[in-house]
Amino acid sequence: MDYQSARTYLLSKPEAFEDFPFGPDTAVMKIKQRMFATLGYQGEHVAINLKCDPTEAVMLRDVFTAVIPGYHMNKKHWNTVFLDGSVPRPELERMIDRSYGLVVKGLKKIEREALLLSYGEAAIYR
Repeated sequence: MDYQSARTYLLSKPEAFEDFPFGPDTAVMKIKQRMFATLGYQGEHVAINLKCDPTEAVMLRDVFTAVIPGYHMNKKHWNTVFLDGSVPRPELERMIDRSYGLVVKGLKKIEREALLLSYGEAAIYR
């Protein structure tokens, strides 16, 4: 997965939008003003920060060398994933889906229920 395909997948999530609060080099993907991913370059590699369950975050770091504790993020709840080709695309999509789902779960009840009503549980919590 490269920058553009990651960006396209991130923005395909229901009501996801792109923002640049940290400057033009780091895209921040949000749902209802809450960040669920960042996308940018770290050195020569594309990197994506994704929210993660703390236990799963550690397991992913143990399995994939391209997954490290979240760069400039809460390292307990965020991972940085380098898009260097070593993490299979289906696994990257699963991580993105999980990050989005975790943020949606933390939304206000009325916002969460509106999303579920509009898009269905399958679209939100893949």
